[in-house]
Amino acid sequence: MYWFIEKGSITSTPGFKAAGIFCGIKKKKKDLALIYSKLPSIAAGTFTLNKVKAAPLLLTQEVIRKDNNVKAVIINSGNANACTGETGDIDAKEIQSFCAHKLGILPGEVLVASTGVIGKALPMTNLLNGINSIIPLLSEQGGTDAAEAIMTTDMKIKSFAIKIELKDKQITLGSISKGSGMIAPNMATMLAFISTDAKIGKKLLQDILSEAVNQSFNKISVDGETSTNDMVILLANSASGIEIKKDSPEYFEFKNALNELCIIMAKSIVSDGEGATKLVTIKVTGAASETDANLVGKSISNSALVKTALYGSDANWGRIISAAGHSGADLIPEKVSISFNEFPILHQNFKVNLDEKKVSKILSNPEFTIKIDLGIGNDESIWWTCDFSEEYIRINSDYRT
Repeated sequence: MYWFIEKGSITSTPGFKAAGIFCGIKKKKKDLALIYSKLPSIAAGTFTLNKVKAAPLLLTQEVIRKDNNVKAVIINSGNANACTGETGDIDAKEIQSFCAHKLGILPGEVLVASTGVIGKALPMTNLLNGINSIIPLLSEQGGTDAAEAIMTTDMKIKSFAIKIELKDKQITLGSISKGSGMIAPNMATMLAFISTDAKIGKKLLQDILSEAVNQSFNKISVDGETSTNDMVILLANSASGIEIKKDSPEYFEFKNALNELCIIMAKSIVSDGEGATKLVTIKVTGAASETDANLVGKSISNSALVKTALYGSDANWGRIISAAGHSGADLIPEKVSISFNEFPILHQNFKVNLDEKKVSKILSNPEFTIKIDLGIGNDESIWWTCDFSEEYIRINSDYRT
């Protein structure tokens, strides 16, 4: 049994503190966040599949691969420290070492993350001064400030937590995340940090996280772009004393709660997509395989033609079936049917039942579901996307300047 904590955050988990401040990377907004656990934490992570990877991401990957215990994550926004060559690598390591020194821990106990403009060197003086300033502000109430500090074009703070009831004890999962544009399957320009007080081995933690990410963050799309800095990090500090073992009752409760938390986080990113006005669930059924269902879901979610039609509340089902048709999935066009919410508009053999007014009303809602049944199998998949508005173009036409 689990439930969401009202105004939950990364610091809802016992033993975790956080803070977020302005250090001068951006013009005015908070741009530096720090997450800290006095207790050493087991760390798991998933990372972008983009072949161009930012210096802090590569450094964090290295720490997690070495099986180090982790106590801190330092994150800046406004500058991605990506495509910055040797300078970027040196800067990322200096941030790690400086933060560790100031916290009185080892460099290998610090993860580093960045998000923002690609190709610009970090303003290191500002950033190191920021680390000096942020450490005294660490608190159990600092999760929201940290969530605000990692935002770029986000309009909403993304901060959630879940409490899991296990007999007479409880486990907590807390989180903060960011993401609004450059969002596509296989991670996107998004960062997500999750804390838990569960006691769990590294391999099992990594397996559970990877599964949760595949069912959530890897099934969302704002604009089909996959960025250079994307990561999801899960830290477990064992403070609850409750051990999670493979296939135990605690294991299934923990896994289900983490899956739900990641889905909520992923949907919050899509609903806050750059210029988005609608959160759209894409439910693919009747596929010959799960792979095919995912191919169709991904293709529809990424389609600019589908997304612009959704913004205009235009029931252009032709764009949906076209996106499915070039997805690479096995598909027999005559067997495809499409519905908006529970209202069918396309039946098999291309029989159309399109009540323009009724369907336009459905598509005018801030949330709705597109269901596409391929009619050739029993596998299915759920994806989440958003519409494209003029605001998306405005935001991205001058993002760097």
